[in-house]
Amino acid sequence: MTLPSNHLPVVRPKIGVLLVNLGTPDAPTPAAVRRYLGEFLSDRRVVEIAPLLWQPILRGIILQTRPRKSAHAYTQIWCEEGSPLAVITGEQAAALSNVMNEKIIIKWSMRYGNPSICEKLKLLHEMGCTRILVAPLYPQYCAATTASVMDAVSVALGAMRWQPAIRILPPYYDDQTYIAALAESVRAHFRALDFPPDLILASFHGMPARTLAAGDPYHCHCLKTARLLSEALNREVRVSFQSRFGRDRWLEPATDATLSALPDQGIKKIAVITPGFAADCLETLEEIGMRGRATFMAHGGTHFSLIPCLNASPPGMVMLQKLMTRELAGWLPTA
Repeated sequence: MTLPSNHLPVVRPKIGVLLVNLGTPDAPTPAAVRRYLGEFLSDRRVVEIAPLLWQPILRGIILQTRPRKSAHAYTQIWCEEGSPLAVITGEQAAALSNVMNEKIIIKWSMRYGNPSICEKLKLLHEMGCTRILVAPLYPQYCAATTASVMDAVSVALGAMRWQPAIRILPPYYDDQTYIAALAESVRAHFRALDFPPDLILASFHGMPARTLAAGDPYHCHCLKTARLLSEALNREVRVSFQSRFGRDRWLEPATDATLSALPDQGIKKIAVITPGFAADCLETLEEIGMRGRATFMAHGGTHFSLIPCLNASPPGMVMLQKLMTRELAGWLPTA
């Protein structure tokens, strides 16, 4: 059949996968951190305060003081290739490309900062992807993370006349492959340690306590992840929540308070895992690995070890491959 001269180019339909992580500034500088925080803290999913009340506080106080402090923290973890979070997420996408069906195009993006969800969805669409799996790398569902990704996807789709079919990776907090990957990472880490930890502390990112009362399942998801990991390892995994911000009451117990109290309870050798993070970042490397370690040791601890996130490790990549393959069922070629 001969197409008319004015017919749009015919592209063989492709399948795309877009990995999404939270975000990072473009550089460890106050100006870059200010841009990043301005976008992050302006998301109504993240700060549930009316903009008329919140924006003067954000623009007048927080963005004038916090960026310099945060930039200093970023300088302590920044690597030659850039932000650890961006570098590792890129490694995950590259590793997936090597093991998934060759007809699948895999890209990665950040919810805040660069590269954006809108930019990468547009690129996948231009590359001929008529079906796209968006994969938020948040094991536990939270409105401030998973739902925010869905919001950004909706905005991106709203700018398209010819929209691709979209699937969203659901939270995988209790998925057997996720728990197995976490357990294997703990065992591998322990084999390399020169001390037996008295306790495994699972530190999850905190959320205001009111989100639990409002119906957000995040707290329950975190507790179930820790329980299943404890069962897989056959040892106690204690839960805490980090990264408190502002004056509201947050989910408890707080990680910093827990680290301060553990030595007096006779727990002086610990290993900390951060199961809510798919890739190491400021919150794991600096907040836990540096400040958390200092807090624990200052209060009488003797041994502290941070278990790396799954990152692009073999267990982590096996997990991601299985999750993506499952969610692409019906889309993948059968031959």
